Amino acid sequence: MGKMRVLIACEESQEVCRAFRLKGHEAFSCDLQVSSGDYPEYHIVGDALEEAHSGKYDLMIAHPPCTFMSRAGARWMYPKAGVISEDRLKLGLEAREFFLNLLGAPIEKVAVENPTPLKVIGLPKHTQSVQPYEFGHPYSKRTLLWLKGLPALKATKLVSDYVPYLPSNTGGKKRGQKHTRGVVSSQKEFSKTFRGIAEAMADQWG
Repeated sequence: MGKMRVLIACEESQEVCRAFRLKGHEAFSCDLQVSSGDYPEYHIVGDALEEAHSGKYDLMIAHPPCTFMSRAGARWMYPKAGVISEDRLKLGLEAREFFLNLLGAPIEKVAVENPTPLKVIGLPKHTQSVQPYEFGHPYSKRTLLWLKGLPALKATKLVSDYVPYLPSNTGGKKRGQKHTRGVVSSQKEFSKTFRGIAEAMADQWG
């Protein structure tokens, strides 16, 4: 496949943008935040949804915000057993609309990634799930991919010895429940795409 014009929506780290640029593609990251990556000249500060619907791109990989949709936030969606937070649900459904508008963008090839969502949000069934340990990193962090016009991503380097990347059930520590601190603590680190996965996307989809 020849040179493509690629949009990496909702990415400020430029990890995926970098991988496609190194493969010779005309890739641009887009986010409301200023880029912290190596190619600020290829970063668009603005509305990723507007850019996705501009008709300028052959391929888009999108990382929409997951805070209000993720199953990891279940304790805030259900602050009391069986009782839903209406405010949180409203934010979750707004995030869902943004997600679906990206997935439905008029671009031939689209990949949208997110962690496992809460059932109440009602996202469509994902195409596949990937793990960092399938792409050369010694961590687990299940990420789902929704694909349009693209083949499933193939593992490149399996790592058998790995640890959880994200903290899990930290509130359960005092109650003696199973928990993990993970290896990262900031939101930027949480959301950054692993280099091995970014390179596989560029190799296999570019």
